[in-house]
Amino acid sequence: MFKVFLQSLLGSFYDLLPIVVVIGFFQLVVLQQPIPNLLEILAGSFFVLIGLTLFVQGLEMGLFPIGESLAFAFARKGSLTWLLIFAFALGFGTTVAEPALIAVAQEAANVAAGGHVIEATDQARTDYARGLRLTVAVSVGFAIVIGVLRIARGWPVQYLIIGGYLGVIVMTLFAPPEIIGIAYDSGGVTTSTITVPLVTALGVGLASSIRGRNPMIDGFGLIAFASLTPMIFVMAYGMMG
Repeated sequence: MFKVFLQSLLGSFYDLLPIVVVIGFFQLVVLQQPIPNLLEILAGSFFVLIGLTLFVQGLEMGLFPIGESLAFAFARKGSLTWLLIFAFALGFGTTVAEPALIAVAQEAANVAAGGHVIEATDQARTDYARGLRLTVAVSVGFAIVIGVLRIARGWPVQYLIIGGYLGVIVMTLFAPPEIIGIAYDSGGVTTSTITVPLVTALGVGLASSIRGRNPMIDGFGLIAFASLTPMIFVMAYGMMG
């Protein structure tokens, strides 16, 4: 176990090394300035290294296996209805808990209040941020449902993705300018630390458990849906607001 942890720690170090080299090069060579608070930065980098290592280990030991086992269990149960309900609940639950989405929603509320889009009160900011988070969470739940249906029915992923982005283009033409950037960013923050592992494991596990499905072809693509639908839903949220 300890040997596996050391191997994972070394892998995380190699993953972080390019970032350290880039920052050090521009700080010391280009800007020709000493690194401020060097000891704090080194300590923080060490914590990041440990945290990243533990996170990767946690994914491999916990989230990936549980996602795949749930997919297998629902496939054996043979109920598409329950599978779709689970898919929506998984997409909604993981997204509403995303730390990145919480941060973006709060920042969007502050900017909206500063730009007089909403009232500059704590309650208005809270309501706006909550509404944005729930909109994104519902959109991801809907996206996972579509993705699971695609796997179950064997639909080609490229046609759905192309159609979705055509929808994004159409919505962009009619959405208020102040919501468009938030909508685009919302599509990115949904595919983060909590959502990606479980949703990926669900797709791969489901494709592996259905006869005639190829995990490499059919198991992936759920994350693309999860980053696409929030753009449409958030722009619709802005148009109704």
